[in-house]
Amino acid sequence: MSYDRVAVVTGADSGIGKATAVALARRGFDVGITYRSDREGAAGTAREVEGEGRRAAVRRHDLTDPVRAAGAVDELADELGGLGVLVNNAGTGSMRHLLDMGFEEWREVVSVDLDGAFLCSQRAARRMADRGEGGRIVNVTSVHEEYPRVGAGPYCAAKGGLKMLARVLALELSEHGITVNTVAPGEIATPMTGQHERPPEPESRAGYPLARPGHAREVAEAIAFLAGPESSYVTGASLFVDGGLGLMGPQAAGALESPEWRKG
Repeated sequence: MSYDRVAVVTGADSGIGKATAVALARRGFDVGITYRSDREGAAGTAREVEGEGRRAAVRRHDLTDPVRAAGAVDELADELGGLGVLVNNAGTGSMRHLLDMGFEEWREVVSVDLDGAFLCSQRAARRMADRGEGGRIVNVTSVHEEYPRVGAGPYCAAKGGLKMLARVLALELSEHGITVNTVAPGEIATPMTGQHERPPEPESRAGYPLARPGHAREVAEAIAFLAGPESSYVTGASLFVDGGLGLMGPQAAGALESPEWRKG
């Protein structure tokens, strides 16, 4: 199958989304870019995509209203003339214990991280299935699709749900030649982790096997693989890009201040 060389990347104004948009452009994709509030960041991503010789289109996409926001997928596909890849990257989080959390805060995180991805996937998959040429959907989750973290209840619940959403979609969409996978990053140097535009500092994380945060480009390359023809026999999988963090247990690894654990 030869799916459209058009990709939509949600939350592509910075961080992993921006790096993914550029990585896909380098591989010959025109790219639809969404953002929630950083219009200038999205415009900067569009310039980088165009600098790779590909077309870019931009839409605002506020997933706190996921039904309305999902329409951006169709708008971008119409403007760019097709849709072969959807990357559900837009997300948000929280830092409050569940006993202290109001329902509105819970719902906002779940709405953005899970409901929005479902609705965007549905829009994209319908277009791909109607076209009959296959396609790719990649959900950006987190190590917390598998491992819990104190203070991140709705985030962990949503990311775990996003993993299972991908697996059900992988089964249901297989007859249409559409693969669905997740990429699960560990700590990445992005605005979401308070490390905007700073390169990962070597040997700065004593409790991590690869003792540093990751770079957004390292995650983008994994996403680009799953979006490309090389991954045609991979579906329903979770690819961890975490520097081995999951092997340690993310909650505990972040608390280690010494590399003495390496001595056994």
